[in-house]
Amino acid sequence: MSDARDFHKPVRRPSELFDRLFAAEDPAEVSRVAHSTAHALLARVRDDPSGGVVDRLVAFTDEHGIDDLAELWSRSPAKSLPGALWRLYLLQLMIHDDPQTAALLYERGRVELDSVDPVVAGAPVPAGPDELVSLIDTILRGLFEGDFAVALDRAAAFCRVQASGSTHLADDYEATEPERASAFTTRALRLSTYATDLAAAGALWRRDALR
Repeated sequence: MSDARDFHKPVRRPSELFDRLFAAEDPAEVSRVAHSTAHALLARVRDDPSGGVVDRLVAFTDEHGIDDLAELWSRSPAKSLPGALWRLYLLQLMIHDDPQTAALLYERGRVELDSVDPVVAGAPVPAGPDELVSLIDTILRGLFEGDFAVALDRAAAFCRVQASGSTHLADDYEATEPERASAFTTRALRLSTYATDLAAAGALWRRDALR
């Protein structure tokens, strides 16, 4: 289950529109709105990705935080379009909030992980904070402009590299700073879960089954 507390930043309060939409807390209505808005947004932008719309969507959390998106998509199943978009925006928020730690985790994971994931993710070698911010924005942009499934695969690979780095750093700190080690272990688990969710969403998209 996704949890915005892991990727927290100061955010604006939800708009009055969202307050009205979710005032009744009807799960069926929440699900309907989440799915309809996600599909309408994606269809509109991919049909006409002009006028800076994609730029605004990529920069959405920098301007608005995560609360507005949380109101719409955070309770959606992982293997759904709104659930996938929610995880991508949380991942972007994590990188933007602390690119130094993200770069540290990514580089450690790249060195330790014996797989093609670093290649699939597409970061330069080595990848510093600025490169990681650029990479996650490029992946998010690919959702709206490129092959949606490829973008999800890249995001999943990115999460696996980060999870590997976080796991190894947890091992490093286990003996001397157990609380810090525990925090890295928790982060590794969440990133690993996101990798699985995003990869599954990509597979569903290829079968025209991501709803």
